[in-house]
Amino acid sequence: MWSGPPVTHAALPPRPRPTSCHQVIPNALHGRSATVYVGGQTALADDEAAVISSKLPVFVGIVVALSFLLLMVVFRSLLIPATAAVMNLLSAGAAFGVITAVFQKGWLDSLVGVSRTGPISPLVPILMFAVLFGLSMDYEVFLVSRIQEEWLKTRDNARAIDLGQAITGRTITALATIMVVVFASFTLSTDRTIKLIGLGMAAAILVDALIVRTVLVPAIMHTLGRRNWYLPSWLDRRLPHLEIEEAPPIPTEKDEPALARVA
Repeated sequence: MWSGPPVTHAALPPRPRPTSCHQVIPNALHGRSATVYVGGQTALADDEAAVISSKLPVFVGIVVALSFLLLMVVFRSLLIPATAAVMNLLSAGAAFGVITAVFQKGWLDSLVGVSRTGPISPLVPILMFAVLFGLSMDYEVFLVSRIQEEWLKTRDNARAIDLGQAITGRTITALATIMVVVFASFTLSTDRTIKLIGLGMAAAILVDALIVRTVLVPAIMHTLGRRNWYLPSWLDRRLPHLEIEEAPPIPTEKDEPALARVA
């Protein structure tokens, strides 16, 4: 029997377990020269996500650039399309933040009925961004076209913004309310993707209608003043002229009623 001091054995550190193919394959082929190909649904989904994610900035850039050019031609301005682009990106960012918080972080997941958290398919942000940008542009054109109409009549920027917002505010709010209710109903679905799109679109339209178009866009236009309608003369001459609404024809003597001519 050993009567000396107790023998202690240093505990060996646990061996880290490989968590991905980037660790499994190199460990298995250590010291060997071989080429390994990974197949299956998981590898296919990983490659598809990488390709879509790499194209997402290009897609967003093209959509924003085309919308900027269109608004510049319609409103004959540089700052109005720039403001619209930034505000639309803000609404999209709010939508992405909501779905990330709920479907990846698990915030209020039980309220929405999310049973499991996990990564979001990269195809969903592309689809949401395209639909949301189109709806946001509709609200922007509806609001600013009425403001521009008053600006062309009075050349008073503050009056044009106040009157345009007063006339279109209720309509924009009513339309947005309908869209929010429609998209929010998607969250009742059991399909995770449909639930995700519905929640994100409802949150984005709510932010766009109640904060962006009602508060931020008029506030920025008030701050910029007459600079809202600035467009270099050389650029104005080269751009085509587009009218959102056709101007009413000027009445002539032929169009006047017979009683009016007699009087």
